[in-house]
Amino acid sequence: MKLDVSPENPTAPAQLRGEPLPHEAARDAGLARLRAERQWDVIVIGGGATGLGCAVDAASRGFSTVLVEARTIGSGTSSRSSKLVHGGVRYLAQGNIKLVREALHERATLLHIAPDICHALPFVIPCYRWFEQPFYWAGMKIYDALAGRRRLAPARWLSRRATLARVPSLKTEGLRGGVLYYDGQFDDLRLARALANTLHELGGVALEHMSVTGVPLRPDGRAQGIEVRAEDNGEVYALSGKCVINATGVWVDTIRRLADPGAEALVSPSQGTHLLLDASFWPGGHALLIPNTADGRVLFVLPWNGKTLIGTTDVPREDTPFEPQPRDEEIDFLLQTAGQYLSRQPGRGDILAHFTGLRPLVRADSSSTAELSREHLIRVERDGMITVTGGKWTTYRRMAQDTLDTAIRIGQLPPAPCRTERLKLAGAS
Repeated sequence: MKLDVSPENPTAPAQLRGEPLPHEAARDAGLARLRAERQWDVIVIGGGATGLGCAVDAASRGFSTVLVEARTIGSGTSSRSSKLVHGGVRYLAQGNIKLVREALHERATLLHIAPDICHALPFVIPCYRWFEQPFYWAGMKIYDALAGRRRLAPARWLSRRATLARVPSLKTEGLRGGVLYYDGQFDDLRLARALANTLHELGGVALEHMSVTGVPLRPDGRAQGIEVRAEDNGEVYALSGKCVINATGVWVDTIRRLADPGAEALVSPSQGTHLLLDASFWPGGHALLIPNTADGRVLFVLPWNGKTLIGTTDVPREDTPFEPQPRDEEIDFLLQTAGQYLSRQPGRGDILAHFTGLRPLVRADSSSTAELSREHLIRVERDGMITVTGGKWTTYRRMAQDTLDTAIRIGQLPPAPCRTERLKLAGAS
């Protein structure tokens, strides 16, 4: 039976209406299973996009699966995204065809398995110089070609009048026209909760407020499982598993060092900030892509839940706080860059809300986080724990598939096919 997860539905499961997941009865049942079932096929650390994807993939293959999250499901970076399911226009400009093709395939998959959470969204690229329109139009035609039969709608060349008809709040001075293309938009926190509920339906367990305190090793140096502490009552649980997956985002190195204190860092944290403004700054149902910003990224102006969402930035940092805050220069950059394209300049007084997330970028010899890898990394540690990091929401399912396939390849799990490409998510009919 499909669930009605619309926010206005009072009979929808509590966790899908924004209340904590799992609720008290489900938590008690989950903790009871931890006491009764100390041996698991798969233990997943981390309740964000990657961890949830791994847990659902494992459970759908028939493996007994438990996921533990130190805070709440999707409370970290996974609920602080740009809310886009996209191939990555910037990656196309960088020539990363493989990543763009994979992401476009996964975009179509997400629209299929979670159609009530993900939807197509039209974007306009404004063109102010003579060469921009043919350049961006050709680029978006390549984008369409990489999507193949799974493209959402063909990219189109827009006249100046047609551009302003779609995005009337665009700055008109010097505007020559635009390019229209389509990508996807989704509710990131709602998708995280749908994945958690899917895990439950598949017989798995997802528990919040469970901090990993240790990774015990067998005499041969292999990880035998994890030790976790329930934050509400302090009870400690020792869980054994054939396969332990570390999917904790920017905190993967912290978990790795519980087993190997000398482990070298795998990720370089970067923070991205978004601003929420009133809908009057960007009315209508089209999004705006600003294709070339001062920091080498792209900037989006998006309709979002009756408001205007602007993002994002890319700023390196050394620490990994649970609640990162935007820097003044990030806010100024977003307001100034958006203001160059909007007919009405936003100011600090117009900011209704902001949020900042930390990206786990795979380390490289570069001082610019815009150049570090967004592709995911799967690493089998010396102790046998599997660490997966990098990537983005759009490719979470593929990251999970690759992670479980790795566990099977190295003999931690018996062969079993991936089933998630056609698995409709709970509450996402």
